[in-house]
Amino acid sequence: MSTADDLSPAERYADYRNGRQHPVFRGFESLYSFPLDDFQARACKEIEDGRGVLVAAPTGSGKTIVGEFAVHLAVETGRKCFYTTPIKALSNQKYNDLVARYGVDQVGLLTGDNSVNGEAPIVVMTTEVLRNMLYAGSRTLLGLGFVVMDEVHYLADRARGAVWEEVIIHLPESVSLVSLSATVSNAEEFGEWLATVRGDTTTIVEERRPVPLYQHVMVGKRLLDLFASSDVDAAAGFVKEGAPVNNELQKIARDDWASSHMKDRRAPKKGRGKTPQQRAGSAGAKQVGNGRRVWIPSRFDVIERLDREGLLPAIVFIFSRVGCDAAVTQCLNAGTRLTSPEERDTIHQFVEDSCRHLPEEDLHVLGYHDFLDGLTRGVAAHHAGMLPAFKQIVEELYIRGLCKVVFATETLALGINMPARTVVIEKLSKWNGETHADITPGEYTQLTGRAGRRGLDTEGHGVVLWQPGMNPREVAGLASTRTYPLRSSFRPSYNMAVNLVHQFGRERSRELLEQSFAQFQADKAVVGLARQLSKSQTALDGYAEAATCHLGDFMEYAALRRRVGEAEKGAARERRSDRREEALASLALLKPGDVIEVPTGKFAGYAVVIDPGFTPEGPRPYVVTADRQARRLAMMDFPVPVAALTRLKIPRNFSGRNPQMRRDLASALRSRTHDLAPPPPGKVAAPRSAAPARSAGTEEEITRLRNEMKAHPCHGCPEREDHARWAERWFKLDRDAATLKRRVEQRTNTVARQFDRVCDVLTALDYLDGDTVTPRGRHLQRLYSDMDLVAAESLRHGLWDHLDASELAAALSVLVFEARRADDSSSPRLPTGAVKEAVREMTRLWGELDALERSHKLDFLRQPDLGFAWLAYRWAEGDELDDLLGASELAAGDFVRWMKQLLDVAGQVADAAGDVPLRATAREVVRRLRRGVVAYSGLAD
Repeated sequence: MSTADDLSPAERYADYRNGRQHPVFRGFESLYSFPLDDFQARACKEIEDGRGVLVAAPTGSGKTIVGEFAVHLAVETGRKCFYTTPIKALSNQKYNDLVARYGVDQVGLLTGDNSVNGEAPIVVMTTEVLRNMLYAGSRTLLGLGFVVMDEVHYLADRARGAVWEEVIIHLPESVSLVSLSATVSNAEEFGEWLATVRGDTTTIVEERRPVPLYQHVMVGKRLLDLFASSDVDAAAGFVKEGAPVNNELQKIARDDWASSHMKDRRAPKKGRGKTPQQRAGSAGAKQVGNGRRVWIPSRFDVIERLDREGLLPAIVFIFSRVGCDAAVTQCLNAGTRLTSPEERDTIHQFVEDSCRHLPEEDLHVLGYHDFLDGLTRGVAAHHAGMLPAFKQIVEELYIRGLCKVVFATETLALGINMPARTVVIEKLSKWNGETHADITPGEYTQLTGRAGRRGLDTEGHGVVLWQPGMNPREVAGLASTRTYPLRSSFRPSYNMAVNLVHQFGRERSRELLEQSFAQFQADKAVVGLARQLSKSQTALDGYAEAATCHLGDFMEYAALRRRVGEAEKGAARERRSDRREEALASLALLKPGDVIEVPTGKFAGYAVVIDPGFTPEGPRPYVVTADRQARRLAMMDFPVPVAALTRLKIPRNFSGRNPQMRRDLASALRSRTHDLAPPPPGKVAAPRSAAPARSAGTEEEITRLRNEMKAHPCHGCPEREDHARWAERWFKLDRDAATLKRRVEQRTNTVARQFDRVCDVLTALDYLDGDTVTPRGRHLQRLYSDMDLVAAESLRHGLWDHLDASELAAALSVLVFEARRADDSSSPRLPTGAVKEAVREMTRLWGELDALERSHKLDFLRQPDLGFAWLAYRWAEGDELDDLLGASELAAGDFVRWMKQLLDVAGQVADAAGDVPLRATAREVVRRLRRGVVAYSGLAD
């Protein structure tokens, strides 16, 4: 390391200035054993200078160090710092990190489930908790100097993203905001918005990774590079678009494609002629055209190869909970063992200690012993269906390097600190709730971004497993695209509206919402349209000037000409419409054997009707013409009505496909029509009836306009037609400009207009009265769920007043639970008659509110879901976990998560109810539900 004596005078002066200008940063920097990256140092100095920052950097690049500096600066300057995260599990992890540095007395935790030392100078919390504090005007906000918003790109989340924007908009101006985001392609736009609503904000974008990332595809047991070029920049989270793909992969893809389009007739059927080993392997292999096999790697093959290459620890992303559990089982059945005896002992002791609070009788139903067996061998699953306490154990052992492989769903990529040496993606598509969809470049980057542990690995590796039909170029496209912008999901809710109006009044609330990122993005889109509109206005002025006439107002005269033209066109359309209706009516009267004259078209002339051809789209008569053609005609062949001129007898077994039958019938048709007046077949027949005259009123209006036009001074202008051409251009451009103007108006004030609709619904329900929140509305201020209005109306109508605690738990569950499968048609089981009546009334209320929403062009409230009511009731009654899970399809993790959300809503109802017996009942619900695995589930979300 260089000393001061080794530095040049200029370097010593710069060192002096930096130390003098950023003394807190210099002290903070010394806490780390490694030098901070340039983007980290820049961001920390910006914060110390009093500016807010947005740091957008790849996963694993160390952007949380910037957030930790904000905490450090708050402690050094005697102010508070709130560290917010999108999920409770990440809050728990960050709480432990900060306690390790600053001590348990200096750090608090507020997640809704847990409240620990909430008045500490450093408080870690979920973003919803901070939003609720802001609306309640909590005293905890006093002395707040910094707010760190970790994973701020979460504001794109459709379900919960609006909370981030609410907090950003409503934080006091004195608070410095430190926003940490994954790499997004519009970070500068987001930073521009932050500067607009928060003041001086610096955007720092870092696209290079501290640990290079190399991309591979695993074909069978072979690990092949995705890209061909040796100079691919792996230090970025992606490579430049168009980077060459490995030729060997492309050849495998071609062979695979060829094999899927060729049939090998010599291949034995149903396994005949194969050895047992060949039959066992055929499920994982694919025969290609030249006799080679392309193997789809098994999960055991993947782990074995990574272990042999020294590429563990690894995270294997499998977009299925069942798939994650099955992968662990497959590895155990194959005899996988990745840990040493000493590591196994350490793991066993840690798991036993961590689970000592879990009820002994519940361990079997939770699959504890299989879970422990897998961990001691170094493999585990991680998904939302697991018990939260189990997930925390996996996370801790993985971070400590004791768990070597985790089979996980994509929820692991949402911010939990579990970096790996290698990330494996099993498939490039996943079920999104409606269909199997390909993962996006943003999702691919987020998943593979976990590969490469800073300070432990010199390089990270992303591996995609080969699948039939895979296109290596598409994989390369995922790894080389930076087109995943951050899009706002903000929309005003009912709870948000009453809280805003209570604090600021309706007009000021409207102005605040117009500051949202959603409106900012809409307004930026309007800028281009507004520029076009401005150019159109300039051109309109020029056209009007060119049409100037010395005899009078030529634009007035041109308007008269247009009115005459439009009136005549309208009359013509009216005539055509009338004639079409007459033609339809005439075709409806046709019968087989009628001889008609087809008025126009390719088959104009005499024809005999074989089949009138009535269809929902209109008549399509099937005819034989005089020149022996059998055709089904369309309405375009009948611009005028037709009538049967005579009749012919159609043979009973007539077939239009039989040439002889057509010749015979056409001959008979020509004989029958020989004496009729119209021209012979092949020539266009003139319509037999004249077009009806225009109506007297229409004719009178056209005559009046023509007389007014002729009387205008400009009618006699010798340059009239030249002026008219400029005027016509003006009218055409004016029509286009009106369309642009409508598009601008539709995008302008979109959030405020939606807020107005929300307020109109609340006014109709007597929750708002102008700028005043009514007593009814004050209940809604304490209800934060997405079914807030249904809850408030149920409270107002007293639907829960006569329920006991267990019954109330069942009734409230319909406000929080949503089945994972929307098409689940099973009939839910409900407990007592009192619950059935309450739920029936709640569903009726929802129906009324849904109709009210639709009348105001809103769609916020989903239908209550009864699927958790029986479990909530029985758990509140004290039933065992084994009995409940055995009788349902819910996983333990889902059961705990829904119970946590039910606890949260029950607490909200207790707060909102006021001083009435329902408050005590709701608190009793909380007491009854918080037991067993629900009480000892830790802090996971």
